[in-house]
Amino acid sequence: MNNSISKLTFVVFASITILASCTNRRNAVYFNNIQNTEFLNDDQRIEPLIQRNDLLSITVSSLNPEATEIFNVLNVNTTRGSNATSTISQAVGYLVDQDGNIQIPFLGNVTAAGLTKMELRDELRAQFTYRKLLMDPIIDIRYLNYKVSVLGEVQRPSVLTIPNEKITLLEALGLAGDLTIYANRDNVLLIREEQGKKKLIRIDLTNENLFTSPYYYLKSGDIVYVEPNKTKIQSAGSAKQWLPVIFSGISVLVISIDRLTR
Repeated sequence: MNNSISKLTFVVFASITILASCTNRRNAVYFNNIQNTEFLNDDQRIEPLIQRNDLLSITVSSLNPEATEIFNVLNVNTTRGSNATSTISQAVGYLVDQDGNIQIPFLGNVTAAGLTKMELRDELRAQFTYRKLLMDPIIDIRYLNYKVSVLGEVQRPSVLTIPNEKITLLEALGLAGDLTIYANRDNVLLIREEQGKKKLIRIDLTNENLFTSPYYYLKSGDIVYVEPNKTKIQSAGSAKQWLPVIFSGISVLVISIDRLTR
């Protein structure tokens, strides 16, 4: 009889454990039932528009290094001490002000917000040439604050600095350690600010339409939030509270049956 009770106890505990951890496979994988296929990559929509509060590195070079030196002063990082054991590196560059302008020596206010880096580069080159400040200048523009944030049900929630200024949603999730098993893969939230407005976009990672979505490539300042699935919410709620009670009740029942059979 004792042997039967032990087997019954094992079966009950195993069943509860399996039910508590059971997860639908469809909700745990990316791109369900996707077949071999190809998607056209539209590189034009990857190039973001410059926005207010963007910090830009603008490097100017020409056949006259002395003439270009004044335009490159703001591209040098400054380092200041904070205490005896550490230092803080402060990035400097051309800040896009609230009017959408940057201040360029000898050019004054130059409109940057709403332009791509290529368009701003062409505008600066034209002004340098028109005002005869530089001959055939070469201009390189980069973002100094290109960052995206990944929060929620990922292994390492973090703010990611993107040096090459190009990252996909999947790459960002990978850099954050990938989704946990408790992540809701069909309802990921993307928060994006454009032209002074915040957009909230829901993205389904289990659908192949992600590859043709305008939100497949992230932009600077994007926030990706991965919600917990129902299993995680329930485990943190009433189910988690009741499991100790259930286990205690089973223990009392097993002990009672054992004593009655002696």
